Amino acid sequence: MHRVVALLVCLVVGARAGTVSVAPNRYEREGRIVGGEDTTIRAHPYQVSLQKKGGSHMCGGSLISHNIVVTAAHCLQGYKASTFWVRLGSTLYNEGGVRIAAEKIIYHEKYDHQTMQFDVGLIKLTESVLETEDIRYIELARTTPETGTPAVVTGWGSKCHLWCMSLPKVLQAVTVYIVDWMKCASDAYKYGDIVKDTMVCAYEKKKDACQGDSGGPLVANDQLVGIVSWGYGCASDLMPGVYADVPTLRDWIIETSKALQN
Repeated sequence: MHRVVALLVCLVVGARAGTVSVAPNRYEREGRIVGGEDTTIRAHPYQVSLQKKGGSHMCGGSLISHNIVVTAAHCLQGYKASTFWVRLGSTLYNEGGVRIAAEKIIYHEKYDHQTMQFDVGLIKLTESVLETEDIRYIELARTTPETGTPAVVTGWGSKCHLWCMSLPKVLQAVTVYIVDWMKCASDAYKYGDIVKDTMVCAYEKKKDACQGDSGGPLVANDQLVGIVSWGYGCASDLMPGVYADVPTLRDWIIETSKALQN
């Protein structure tokens, strides 16, 4: 149910992260940039790459303070902090910028890997990061934008749903449009009531996030409004990308960020 990293073949199920799991629901869920274009870290300086110690890209994330990254819970579940490095300030996931080890990780205590509710987690870095032209903190949105608001999702995830042979090294970006959770769960789309009030959707035909984009940012009005979480396929007709809704989870993010400093 997440957007899974598939380095050889993108025929996987689950959220958009780095392990393969079997989806319990009636469609395949994946964590999802399809239909996007090359961009630069300077255009999206809050974007980070969450990597295993070996250097392989696993998930995306967003820098929200000098030492805190927000990502998806499903990217962190089952791992220790010592597993991860975070690369910041680079257009390429595999070189450049700075690479900092994770000191602590935590995800929402109500996260449910089957329903994908509360799919949010935090990483405390071992070092503080100063803002530069290529590294910037992003503000957390207080309210969910109205349906139809343009938003940008970025990441190094797969460019297609099936038969992709590798992930792009260059950061990708795509513009999609906000769909509030109630409309996303309505008959207008194919998900039905599996979309919950801790989620927000974003949709545009033939454009979406994909495997490897999990945990990455959905940004509107220069604020973080969503965290890449799950979807059925990538850029599938009437199946929007589904994101953890940052305004709904904002208090938990702020309070837990403070607790991690202790």
